[in-house]
Amino acid sequence: LLAYPDLHREAADGAAAAPEPPQPSHAPAQTPTGAPKLSPQSQTEADSRYQAIINQYGDRFSDAQKTDLKRLCIFAQPPLDRIRAYAVGNRDLPALYLKPLVERDKNPPASGSLKLSSPTAEKPSAPAKPARTAPAKQPTMDKP
Repeated sequence: LLAYPDLHREAADGAAAAPEPPQPSHAPAQTPTGAPKLSPQSQTEADSRYQAIINQYGDRFSDAQKTDLKRLCIFAQPPLDRIRAYAVGNRDLPALYLKPLVERDKNPPASGSLKLSSPTAEKPSAPAKPARTAPAKQPTMDKP
């Protein structure tokens, strides 16, 4: 067991040995060719999004993937700016109502002939005959 003063010493040694997370670079950001022109606020947001991803998953990316990630963060910013610029209030209804699809059994039309029906050409059909059922059996008495 460690005594109380030893705990502080162990914690200090562990903190000193822990690797530091990468700090955001203060160098000018290199924008890819053909990148959209962003406002300073949008550029800051795209850079902070890139840094958040790098801080969390940086060891998983190669240099080429990091470059591509930077490009994706920059190109994703203009659509976000347009969405945020759209004024929405609490009384605004959704633009689309989602209606669930209910699967219904549909009889396919008879193959080969599609008839155009007209109200005068229709003849009332005869009522359907009830299905025939077998007569009930009478109980029989067994003789001993």
